[in-house]
Amino acid sequence: MIIYNVTIQIEKESADEWLRWLMEEHIPEIVNTGCFTDTKVLKLLDTDESEGLTYAVQYFAENIQNYNSYSENFAHLMRQKSFDKWGNKFIAFRSLMEVVN
Repeated sequence: MIIYNVTIQIEKESADEWLRWLMEEHIPEIVNTGCFTDTKVLKLLDTDESEGLTYAVQYFAENIQNYNSYSENFAHLMRQKSFDKWGNKFIAFRSLMEVVN
């Protein structure tokens, strides 16, 4: 199992609208690529919220080939849609993990 993790810090003023967009539009669009079987959205606690709220969005792929398919065929478009909608109201970084146990 592969976990594609996107950690996002969103400005407080936009957080509620962003979270609604994430859950209703963005995640379903990514899942509809067929590359991921499940998702989790987590809010990071015990963080400095002076510059925004921080969330981790995890996408679960059955194997590295499915993740690679997403990365090669869909990732650029999904990132661009995020930037088009939210501009400089957020920052994000990505990590790729493999479930060991």
